[in-house]
Amino acid sequence: MSKKINIIKMVVVMSLVLSLTGCTKYLKQDGKNVRNELTGQNLTKNILCKPERETLKLYEKYNKEVEKDKQVKLDELPKCENLKIVGGKYEGIWTSLFVKPLAWFIIQIGKLVNSYGLALILATLIIRGIVWPFTKKTAMQSENLKKAQPELNKIEKKYKNRQDQEAMMQKSQEMLMIYKKYNINPMSGCLFSFIQIPLFFAFYEAISRIPAIFEETFLGFQLGTSPAIAAFQHGKYYYLIFIIIIALATYYSFKLNSGASMGKEQEKQMKTMTNVMVVIMTITAFSISSGIAIYWVTSNLFTIVQNLLVRRGKKNA
Repeated sequence: MSKKINIIKMVVVMSLVLSLTGCTKYLKQDGKNVRNELTGQNLTKNILCKPERETLKLYEKYNKEVEKDKQVKLDELPKCENLKIVGGKYEGIWTSLFVKPLAWFIIQIGKLVNSYGLALILATLIIRGIVWPFTKKTAMQSENLKKAQPELNKIEKKYKNRQDQEAMMQKSQEMLMIYKKYNINPMSGCLFSFIQIPLFFAFYEAISRIPAIFEETFLGFQLGTSPAIAAFQHGKYYYLIFIIIIALATYYSFKLNSGASMGKEQEKQMKTMTNVMVVIMTITAFSISSGIAIYWVTSNLFTIVQNLLVRRGKKNA
């Protein structure tokens, strides 16, 4: 029952986040997205600051070819290095409380280290460090479940062939006693997703709407370019390394967070869910920008290290 509740809560959170996002809008001409032919990136319409170099020329060209009401008001935009948290027109709670502050934070770090690619990594590590106490609980729950697994399996076996209401109530009470014994909170199982999903969308919005970020190159990777465009249209096959790393990091981080199941059937379901998520993220990795890929890999590596530290701490306790 607790797993069903967690799934329902996860769906609700994802729906809420998706309803708040979708803020990134793209330039369209003749019904098609306007694309930077060099990077393959669809140009963002509601950018938060002024583009530079070749990207600026693309926006200026677009403005000349469309009606005035469809133009991007470049003169009203601040330079990216001068972006402020408060300023510009109000675009809703999501942009005002999440996207713009995060974009400002990344820019400030980028100015300090003189690299927006490195700033993405540092911003990810700092934010994940701040929410460490919350995500750590999920990792601890996973380890506690593993310790409780033998006793939980006995209960499952005990009531395997009993489906009457009295038996189900007794089973629930016995399981709750074990949860209490091992300090397990069934409702905290999806806490990691509660934090990870909004963070992913916030970084996606920030990177997509800040030209200073998606215009930059970091370690040979253009931050606004997707691996699919770079590899299959421009022959830069080294971009595919992101696909491999994302697949491995996603699989391992989900595996560490999955904890112990309540039986063979649920363990099978959890394994299937993990494999499905890995496939989804691997396919998605082909189309997301290198900037988002850097965030996702950094965040998952942080999760892996965190879970390994918690696991070691539990063994030494």
